[in-house]
Amino acid sequence: MSDATTADLVFTGGPVHTGSPARSRATTVAVRGERIVAVGHDEVRELIGPRTEVVDLAGRLLVPGFQDAHAHPVGGGLEMGQCDLSGAATRAEYRERIAAYARTHADAEWITGGGWAMEAFPGGLPTAAELDDLVSDRPVYLVNRDHHGAWVNSRALERAGLDARTPDPSDGRVERHPDGTPTGMLQEGAANLVGRLVPQVSREERVAGLLRAQQLLHSLGITAWQDALLGEHANLTDPTDAYLACAEDGSLTARVVGALWWDRARGTEQIEELLARRAAGTRGRLRSTTVKIMQDGVAENGTAALLSPYLDGCGCASDNSGISFVPPEDLKTYVTELDSRGFQVHFHALGDRAVREALDAVEAARRANGPTDTRPHLAHLQVVHPDDIGRFRELGATANLQPLWAAHEPQMDELTIPFLGAERASWQYPFGALLRSGATLAAGSDWPVSSPDPLQGIHVAVNRVAPEAPAGTPVFLPGERIGLHDALSAYTAGSAYVNHLDHETGTVAEGFLADLVVLDRDPFAGPPEEIGATRVEQTFVGGRRVFG
Repeated sequence: MSDATTADLVFTGGPVHTGSPARSRATTVAVRGERIVAVGHDEVRELIGPRTEVVDLAGRLLVPGFQDAHAHPVGGGLEMGQCDLSGAATRAEYRERIAAYARTHADAEWITGGGWAMEAFPGGLPTAAELDDLVSDRPVYLVNRDHHGAWVNSRALERAGLDARTPDPSDGRVERHPDGTPTGMLQEGAANLVGRLVPQVSREERVAGLLRAQQLLHSLGITAWQDALLGEHANLTDPTDAYLACAEDGSLTARVVGALWWDRARGTEQIEELLARRAAGTRGRLRSTTVKIMQDGVAENGTAALLSPYLDGCGCASDNSGISFVPPEDLKTYVTELDSRGFQVHFHALGDRAVREALDAVEAARRANGPTDTRPHLAHLQVVHPDDIGRFRELGATANLQPLWAAHEPQMDELTIPFLGAERASWQYPFGALLRSGATLAAGSDWPVSSPDPLQGIHVAVNRVAPEAPAGTPVFLPGERIGLHDALSAYTAGSAYVNHLDHETGTVAEGFLADLVVLDRDPFAGPPEEIGATRVEQTFVGGRRVFG
């Protein structure tokens, strides 16, 4: 048998979850070069030659490579090298980590990093005084886990000139003491009042952050992702140059779609710039073909846009319904124009008003431009009014889910549900309703906001209980659970669809790219509550092992 007729790589001893409705299971897959050349059973073993690498699955499951439809890998990789508070959960742990980082980085002009959880502090609001107790000789700027606010010390407030006379920006809020002085917690756009002063990281640091992130994501079986923010926003530096450097030298092994940031302080005049950035930012395995529009904030700090007001601490209607960052009529104009130029639009839409405004904009684009293959998608979808569920399928808008958030935990139970009220709380993360309506589901993590591990997200999508939750934790809206097949499909075929990679990834099929993952078990063979214990053993991109 000649090398031309043998495979370079064969996975055998199944099972193989192909993701194909016609043949969902196989036991053997053969790869030649970058592509799959055969999917089947024992007959495929005939392609094994003397130089073929054989991976004995030995009962472990082979699946298509996971794709994260909404992540911030460069930021996540950078935070891994800063004052990283992710993984900790209590004030005591945060204090210990901040103090230790300050001691070991005595020469740092600023202490930067983040990943702290709001539920560790009363009302989700830490104070400058608590940071001053740890670091008083230089400014501290620490973003919270959801990256919609920042905790700063008094030195940082002084450096920025923030005091009782400082007005709130239009897109954010300075938390204040009764006398009007800032407490040290800055919400949404207010964070940039200090963040703009933080020293910028170098291109070399961004490249290092990207490669650090890529290594982590490959170890979790992620072979492709959509970066949800290419551009400058708040104190974030545009990561595009890091992607281009790695695309050019071949160190970018993942397949990446970049979402170009829409500057909400400007209008359609920026579209010509976006077209130029799309052309310049499409190289190798990077395609900058999407525009990201952030329509609202988050529910925990009252900036997610709601159709009716939040409740206050007494359960009465407040005077706050959140923030629509882009006026709805302007949003229709912008999305229609972007769609006509062939851009996909990636919305941040968390509250029910933001979801409706985003869907209205997609509807306006469809009405003006007719059906297109731009594949708009709405990420987060925490609160979706029941009247809008069916519109996803009708408009061809993909529901981009972050499943890890759909569980009972302190941020949900203490900082969200009481301020939404019972009815709206029951509309949260409606995965089951969207699936039953015929909507296309994609999935992602929003890392570093939450863990990038797809298997953890799949666990929550199926169980609506966090993997680490104590026994007896109630299921969060059990009617919105989806099956393992559908959850896995959202992280593979669904996200491949969003990324315009579905013609050659997302399923295990002959002719497709060999983006494949070996799990340490077959989660379909065990109880649903054990899905989260599954681990990735090997990851391949285009037939090349990138992990394991």
